[in-house]
Amino acid sequence: MTQWISISEASAHSGERVELRGWVVNQRDSGRVKFILLRDGSGTIQTTIWSKDPENPLFKAFAALTLESSLKVRGTINADSRAPGGYELQVDDLEPVHIAADYPIARKSHGTAFLMKHRHLWLRSQRQTAILRIRAAIIASIRDFMDSRGFVLTDAPILTGNAAEGTTTLFETKYFGESAYLSQSGQLYVEATAMALGKVYTFGPTFRAEKSKTRRHLIEFWMMEPEWAFAELDDIIQLSESLLVEVVARVLDRHREDLKILERDTAPLEKIVAPFPRITYDEAFALLRESGESETPYGEDLGGTDETILSGRFDRPLAITHYPADVKAFYMQPDAQDPTKVLCVDFIAPEGYGEIIGGSQRIHDLGLLEEKIAAQGLSRDAFEWYLDLRRFGSVPHSGFGLGIERTVAWICKLQHIRESIPFPRMLYNLYP
Repeated sequence: MTQWISISEASAHSGERVELRGWVVNQRDSGRVKFILLRDGSGTIQTTIWSKDPENPLFKAFAALTLESSLKVRGTINADSRAPGGYELQVDDLEPVHIAADYPIARKSHGTAFLMKHRHLWLRSQRQTAILRIRAAIIASIRDFMDSRGFVLTDAPILTGNAAEGTTTLFETKYFGESAYLSQSGQLYVEATAMALGKVYTFGPTFRAEKSKTRRHLIEFWMMEPEWAFAELDDIIQLSESLLVEVVARVLDRHREDLKILERDTAPLEKIVAPFPRITYDEAFALLRESGESETPYGEDLGGTDETILSGRFDRPLAITHYPADVKAFYMQPDAQDPTKVLCVDFIAPEGYGEIIGGSQRIHDLGLLEEKIAAQGLSRDAFEWYLDLRRFGSVPHSGFGLGIERTVAWICKLQHIRESIPFPRMLYNLYP
C-alpha cells in the first residue's frame, strides 16, 4: 500500500511514491500540465499532472475540482526549488473525496464583518492556520514550562458561586434555583489546590461581561493561572519573566515559517530576554506625565493608551508594580511600607499590545481578608470556604494570570485580538 503522509513530511520522502490527502487551494491549467496547490493543515504543496493525452482520466478529474474540494492524490515526491516549499508531487492517481460548492470566500478583499460571519471557513486561509499553529505552540510551551518547574495542573470550575474580581462583569445563570456565574478566573480555586500541592496552575476559559469593543478585548478568553505557596511578589515576577522568554524562544525556534506567512518582523522578538525592566506605578505615572500624552488622573488604573505609551519606551515586556490598592482586587497583599499600595505586578507587552500578565501576592492574614471582603460589600457566606484557607495553615502565597489571546496577538503582531482564537466572542458576536 502507498504510504499516506502529511505535506510537512514531504522532504523526508523525496523520490518515494506517497499518498497525500487535503483540499484544493488553487488550480492552474497549462495545457499538458495541470497544477493543484494542495493543503492538509500541516502545509501546502504543489501537485502536478502531466500527460500528452488530452483524454487522460486525470485531466477529467482535475477539471471537475473546485476551490476547497477534498481529494486524495498519489504520486512521487520530487525536489523542485521553483515549487512552494521546495517539493512537489508528480501525480499518477487522483481520487476526489468531495467536490465543493462555490466557495464564498473568493480570492478578493472581504470586509471584516463578512469574514467574521464566515469565520468557520475563514479559518482555512493560510494566515489563519499559521496563527492557530503558533497559538498551539504557545500553549504547549506554557504547559511544558510549568510542568518542568514542578507546577501541577489542577482544573478550576467554570460555574462558580462567587466573583474573583467584583460583580460588575459577571455572566449570571441559574443553578438549580440559585444564582451561579461564569468564571472570571480560576485563581481562588487554585489558591486552595496550592495549599494541597504547593505549586499548581489552571488553564481554561474565563468570561468577562464587559461592553468593550477595543482591539484588545474578548468576552471569552483563555488564561493560564499559576499559584505558588510560600512565594512572594519577586518570585512570581521572576517566574513570569522566565516563562515569557521561553514561550517566545519556542515560537522563534519552531515556527519561523508561520511568522513569515504573517509577515512578522522577528527582530523585536529576538530581544525578549531577561531581566525585564521593572518600575512602580508611581514611576510609571511620572513617565506618563513627562510624555504629556496621558490624561489619566493619579490613583486610577492605567488604561490602554497609558500602556501603549509606556511600552513604547522599552523593547521588552515592562513589569509595573505597586498599584494603588483602590484599583486592584480585594485579595491583594498591601505593601508593608505603604499600605495604600499592593504587592502586585502587571506585565505590559512591547509594541503596544497591553497587559499580558497580571498577578500579585495574596493576603494571607484572616482578619485583613475579612476586612477587605466587608469593605467591598462582598457576600461573606460566598467566601467562607476561601476564608478557610487562612484558618488552616495559612502561608504567604502568590500567583498570576497570563492571557493566551493577548500573548498570541503580541507574538504574531495581529491588528486585532479576534484573530488569536478560533471562534472569538466579542460584543454582539456570538455566531458562528
